[in-house]
Amino acid sequence: MTETQTLVLDAPTGPAGPGARKVLRAVLRAPFQARTWKQLVYVFTVFAIGMLAVCYLFFGFGGGLFASIFLLIGIPILALMLLGGRLWAKVYRALARDLLDTPVDAPPPYASRPGFFGFLKSAFTDRASWRAVLFLLAQSVIGVVGGYLVLIVVAVTVFIALSPIPWVLFNPTNIDDNGVAHHSLAQFGSFYIDTWPRVLLMSAVGIIGCFALPWLLRAVCWVHGLLTIALLSATARDRQLVELRASRRAAVEDSAATLRRVERDLHDGTQARLVTMAMALGRAEERIALGGDARDLIADAHANAKEALTELREMVRGIHPPALELGLAPALETLASRCAVPVELRVHLPQRPNPAIEAIAYFSVAELLTNVVKHASASSAWVSVVPTDARTIAVSVRDNGIGGVPQPTDGEHVTGSGLSGLATRARAVDGTLTVQSPTGGPTVVTILLPMAGPQ
Repeated sequence: MTETQTLVLDAPTGPAGPGARKVLRAVLRAPFQARTWKQLVYVFTVFAIGMLAVCYLFFGFGGGLFASIFLLIGIPILALMLLGGRLWAKVYRALARDLLDTPVDAPPPYASRPGFFGFLKSAFTDRASWRAVLFLLAQSVIGVVGGYLVLIVVAVTVFIALSPIPWVLFNPTNIDDNGVAHHSLAQFGSFYIDTWPRVLLMSAVGIIGCFALPWLLRAVCWVHGLLTIALLSATARDRQLVELRASRRAAVEDSAATLRRVERDLHDGTQARLVTMAMALGRAEERIALGGDARDLIADAHANAKEALTELREMVRGIHPPALELGLAPALETLASRCAVPVELRVHLPQRPNPAIEAIAYFSVAELLTNVVKHASASSAWVSVVPTDARTIAVSVRDNGIGGVPQPTDGEHVTGSGLSGLATRARAVDGTLTVQSPTGGPTVVTILLPMAGPQ
């Protein structure tokens, strides 16, 4: 007997035991979870506003089409109704975010061309508005009809689960064909729910149904989530357009900052030295005219000329390093040799990348090595430039410092400096930047760049 009991107790610990217990716990907890109640609120809400959306489509577009047949005012009404779809989309995206825990990226904002006809053309060619109207049409079926059916199922199931209460309190009576009264809450043909066992059995069926309702809600809300993402989210083209605009803005700001820096360096450095050299030569010319010795002034002018040339070389190197003319590997060797931290360099490129890609890779490595020296408290660094496939190269900078470097977010932007600036530069050519930097190190920053530049 003891052995038999031991076998019975050990049986659930087999492969199916933990999985079955997990499923059972999920089923028992589902009706009491906040997720289930939020989904119920979502279904009820989209059912209610779905009826308003049907009225919006019928009266707005129907009235606009009717008016456009007889009056030109119907055309701008249609344009306004179409753009109104963006407002509906905003409401549905908020519902998906707050009640379904499904954040949906909004498409780019509407941009109208100048003039009345420009407004009409922009409205009727706005893809986000058309997609929103298509979503409203789908909601007239899924949200209204489907929501109505789901809410009826929920109401009936809950009523059946609580059926003993109205059976006792309200004393419902059904009379059969023979004139016999039955204290019955429901009947199925000639079968009446008129005794406690039958009422409790019907209530048990309703209670079981209550534990199944959350899964019905989740299936319905899953369909709603897919529809919202498919029709109300930003498309790949929209995201690419946003990235291109951000990249263009970053490029303009970066070029403006570079011009300001060059102007400042020329004014404060090179120009001052050239003025000093000119003054020294002028004084030397006067001294020679008087028969004096001007060798010291000429020597000062010569020294200033050499320093001005050095500054000009450094300035040119900041704009476009001359070492890049020989290729990315020699340029990075020069950069690594000047770093205050020992750098181990590995460059393996079967073919030269696009010159713009070489420049981005060079300046990215320069920025990252500067960060290593200033912030990482590292004793050594490693730089690697290798191809990942025939069209992409990976530029990696690793250090053994203190770590804790955050991954720059897509919305973050700092002109021309920091990891956010490097990420923006990489995105400008369809590249990516990732950071792996746990607290305590090591830090690895990897930039993927296309060999031939953006397509």
